[in-house]
Amino acid sequence: MAREQNAGGGTELGRFLRARREEVTPAEVGITIGPGLRRTPGLRREELATLAGVSVDYYTRLERGRETRPSPAVVDALARALRLGQTEHEYLLDLAVRAARHLPEPPAAPSRTVKPGVKLLLEGMRPHPAMVLSRTMDILAVNPAGLRLYTGLEDWPAKHRNLARYVFLHPAARTLFDNAWNSQVRGCVARLRALAGTDPDAPDLAALAGELLLKSPEFAKLWERYDVRAHTFGTKTFHHPDVGHLTLGYQGMQLDGTPGHRLSAYYAEPGTPDHDAMILLDLTAPAQQPASERL
Repeated sequence: MAREQNAGGGTELGRFLRARREEVTPAEVGITIGPGLRRTPGLRREELATLAGVSVDYYTRLERGRETRPSPAVVDALARALRLGQTEHEYLLDLAVRAARHLPEPPAAPSRTVKPGVKLLLEGMRPHPAMVLSRTMDILAVNPAGLRLYTGLEDWPAKHRNLARYVFLHPAARTLFDNAWNSQVRGCVARLRALAGTDPDAPDLAALAGELLLKSPEFAKLWERYDVRAHTFGTKTFHHPDVGHLTLGYQGMQLDGTPGHRLSAYYAEPGTPDHDAMILLDLTAPAQQPASERL
């Protein structure tokens, strides 16, 4: 996103370093805090520079965008000092590579067209809820159970259905996820922030992030944290108004031949109450969506 790249100066690399530096406490890296008030959240620049084995001047230039060519060894040292996980480490390395070279014009947003065979797969996966998501979490195709799982989502026009938009803006989302709502929103922001690092000028991302920044203070706060640890599998608990409490496993899969498309599917162990609730969810779904709502 070109506007974000220039907002406040610096670079995406520098802003990520600063955001992660402010998330690491001195105690986490074995630094003893002396008397007096610390005005800097997290680590100071000089503390991080010392931990990474680089000069304070060099690190300051990196963070302010005046230095854009850190070596792989420096990136690795910064990742260790910042206690980054593998995904964040790879993200930092990718930002460093991008900052060190002139990039061509960004490619157009991936196609939103879902192959007929993939739509047949979604139908064949019933009663398991399943959907195809774009790189910005637009719902490009979904089976009846998948649409019903996110209560109230069917009330939105098909082109407006997006999981990030849903968790932040739909009034039913907080009740559906209850205590897990915070983890849901963090996961959505992490996925979008990772895309911002690899394709910062993506028009589809700019439109969605711009909308959420205006409409959701929670999104705006999380967006500035630069968390890129998205989850592609695990379990989610739903407090569904029609079928009750259910906990489902989920798995995300990239679809070959359709860049940017991801299949997300949910499952439960046969014979369990969660599996029975999942079947009920599918049985109570409309037999067919109205033509105006088909994806």
